[in-house]
Amino acid sequence: MLSKSFGKNSLKAFILSTISVLVITEVFLTLDISRAQESHSHSDHPKTSSSQQEVRFWTCSMHPQIKLPNPGQCPICGMDLIPVKAEAGEDKAHPSSLRDLRLSPYAQKLAEIQVQPVERRFVTTQIRMVGKIEYDETRLAYITAWIPGRIDRLYVDLTGSFVHKGQPMVYLYSPELLSAQEELLQAVRADERLKGSGLTVVKETTLATITAAREKLRLWGLTSKQIDGIIELGKPSDRMTILAPISGVVIHKDAFEGLYVRTGTRMYAIADLSWVWIKLDAYESDLMLIHKGQEVEFQTEAYPGEIFTGTVAFIDPFLNPKTRTVKVRLNALNLEGKLKPEMFVHAVLRDTLSEQGKAIVRPTGEERPPLVIPARAPLITGKRAVVYVAVPDKPGTYEGREIVLGPRAGEYYLVRNGLKEGELVVTNGNFKIDSAIQILAKPSMMSPEGGGAGAAHEHRHE
Repeated sequence: MLSKSFGKNSLKAFILSTISVLVITEVFLTLDISRAQESHSHSDHPKTSSSQQEVRFWTCSMHPQIKLPNPGQCPICGMDLIPVKAEAGEDKAHPSSLRDLRLSPYAQKLAEIQVQPVERRFVTTQIRMVGKIEYDETRLAYITAWIPGRIDRLYVDLTGSFVHKGQPMVYLYSPELLSAQEELLQAVRADERLKGSGLTVVKETTLATITAAREKLRLWGLTSKQIDGIIELGKPSDRMTILAPISGVVIHKDAFEGLYVRTGTRMYAIADLSWVWIKLDAYESDLMLIHKGQEVEFQTEAYPGEIFTGTVAFIDPFLNPKTRTVKVRLNALNLEGKLKPEMFVHAVLRDTLSEQGKAIVRPTGEERPPLVIPARAPLITGKRAVVYVAVPDKPGTYEGREIVLGPRAGEYYLVRNGLKEGELVVTNGNFKIDSAIQILAKPSMMSPEGGGAGAAHEHRHE
């Protein structure tokens, strides 16, 4: 008996508290609360403007799709119906829009309504990307054997060593050098003997032989200075010194002393790290805002707080089907050597948007600012965006409107359709207005057709 009595009392208390909340909500939504009316309700006049308002229909706050002409109980949950009264001053011949809501000054204060104008201004969006540092492939050099032979000495035997252009790297023994050098020396001696001679044809043949011999040695990797040294020495040598083609860091060493090499055998790989590549992953939804020549800021884990910059130099023409991203390559100056290959980076690309929502890479001064609204203004659900606009010449009246949004840029959204410059959109209190609209079973953010989810549910069962 005690439990049953307790259950009944609990149920009764729950119903009473719910009814109280619903009555307060109904009073707020029909805007019959005001300080003037509260003071007037305690006066000697028993009838107020609120009591004189006509009841349009009776509804359930839990199921706003229920609209009955007479009071009673909700056929779905059994709760008492509440009246929905006509707004003060509403013209029956020209009723207000289904998307309109009128608030008294006191109700506006309770709901903390704030508005801002729709305006045209340039806004900046941010695209965040992650990636890592890699070698600049255009600044890599490989030292290979251009002639068969044996490595007698390595001048640089540590990976990571820094070398200068023209620095000796390998001392190579090759018997094939003897015949080519001897051919050059014989042609040089013949040219010296023919000096002052009138045998023009022979002299031209000798000069052609010298040129061919020098070219042959050049193709085997000897520099012009080394070839001149052979001529000055006057005798051939079966050994040659291979020099570094660029200044940089040795990133691979495949040679060792005593190794026999063939033409094309790679011995060293050198990278010039004064410039590096930054390869970033960009989502396909951001590609429309990424263009060559844009400056991008990035940071590394090794130097927190320090900002580096790079320039977009290449956008991969292919999309990774697994990550749905595209590789974006930056060129970054690295004179201090802080940026090291394989470092992870976090990058930010900032774009100023045009009226069409595209990035302005090279401003001409003729671009028109886009139409924007604060990011707090739209109520977004799925593909729909709803804003509440203050109705001109009707203080306290707000109209719900579906709009088409462009990309978000920081604290703003670009507007493609649905609003005009100068209109006032609600930026604070819009959720409260939408909740009131839902309770009144009008078209709202969640119920574009009005009536709420319950109406759709009921319709499916009919």
